[in-house]
Amino acid sequence: MSSLRTRLIVALAGAVLAVGLVASAATYFAARAEIDVLLDEELRQVALSLRDHARLDLATLGRAADPGHRVVVQIWDPTGGAVYSSDPTPPLPLTRAPGFSTIAHAGRSWRMYTTVVGLRTIQVAQPSALRAELAANVALRILVPILASLPLLALLVWFVVGRGLAPIARLARTIAARSPASLEPLPHDRLPDEVRPLVGALNGLLGRLEGALAMQRRFAADAAHELRTPLTALGLQIQLVERARDDAERAAAIDRLRHGVKRATRLVEQLLTLARLEPDATARPSSRVALDALVRSVVADLASLAEAKPVALALARAEPVAVPGAEDALRILVSNLVDNAIRYTPAAGRVEIRVFGVGDRAVLEVADTGPGIPPEERQRVFDRFYRGRGAAPGGSGLGLAIVRAYARIMGATVTIASAPPQPGTTVTVRFAAARPAP
Repeated sequence: MSSLRTRLIVALAGAVLAVGLVASAATYFAARAEIDVLLDEELRQVALSLRDHARLDLATLGRAADPGHRVVVQIWDPTGGAVYSSDPTPPLPLTRAPGFSTIAHAGRSWRMYTTVVGLRTIQVAQPSALRAELAANVALRILVPILASLPLLALLVWFVVGRGLAPIARLARTIAARSPASLEPLPHDRLPDEVRPLVGALNGLLGRLEGALAMQRRFAADAAHELRTPLTALGLQIQLVERARDDAERAAAIDRLRHGVKRATRLVEQLLTLARLEPDATARPSSRVALDALVRSVVADLASLAEAKPVALALARAEPVAVPGAEDALRILVSNLVDNAIRYTPAAGRVEIRVFGVGDRAVLEVADTGPGIPPEERQRVFDRFYRGRGAAPGGSGLGLAIVRAYARIMGATVTIASAPPQPGTTVTVRFAAARPAP
């Protein structure tokens, strides 16, 4: 049963039926108790009214015409003989204890009141079945209107549930009528308080989705623009290979083509990294990552790239600190910083990496002896595809954009400063929390 409407109707109708049954049982037992009190008083009054008759001649007491045995009167002498009985059937057993009692006789249950007058014992009895019948009749007269109203109550439950769920049905129709490109917020007027949080959450989701789609559209446009140039260059370089007149010219053209392919490959890899990051990389599982060990691993991976340039790559300081975050995201951040420093540092230059803790923060510094970044460009270099005036050829302007994006995911900040006294750049990443490495 997946329909909320059906569940509510069944639950409410079942509750009404259960309450009706409980009320019926309570009414019956209350009526039975009230009938018992009234009929007990009737038995007592009959017995008391016979005290004066018992002192008279019993011949004056005739047999009452009571075929239903509503009340049976018996008078006993001191020897236990029945001197009078209002019913011709065999007499009920003598009970000498005064007051009320319940006895079983001839397969029937009787309610009896006994009183002693002089030497005679008067017993007035009544079948218990008669009492139950009277109680059932009284209860039935009370419950008939209630039972007759149950169908009306069920109809009212159906109507009220339908009216209560009507706003949800309207909301569903509104959503179903929308086009896939429509991301405007859903209307929340005339909605019950219970539905408003759901609509608010949906509107928040639509807002985030619209932002993510806008970011993807912007990313696709930027990627198409940036890929157009290297792909065109590759086409021209292939033509140069085809037009080469001798082996030397062909080898030079192939070398230029090889470098063009490398540049295009790196650009595509960085674009794929950004695409993997968007739009909800914050959902990655977080763990405790040893930053010093991860930096050592990255330095080992990029050592061959530094040697090929050649550039001196050194881990100048590595204190044991750990940061909360996703290890793969942290590796991409560190790799892009170190790779960027190596690529922008001229031959015979130096790249130093330092990892240490300051208070409750972990700090990662990557310093190079490259041309440096002018102060007016230190914010713009974090934009996608932006390359400064002194940028080395072959870059794509995505390295620092990737660093900033992953830093935001881990709650870190990235700053750029000069590296005095020699020219160069120092990029500093400060993480939100630092703990001793395991």
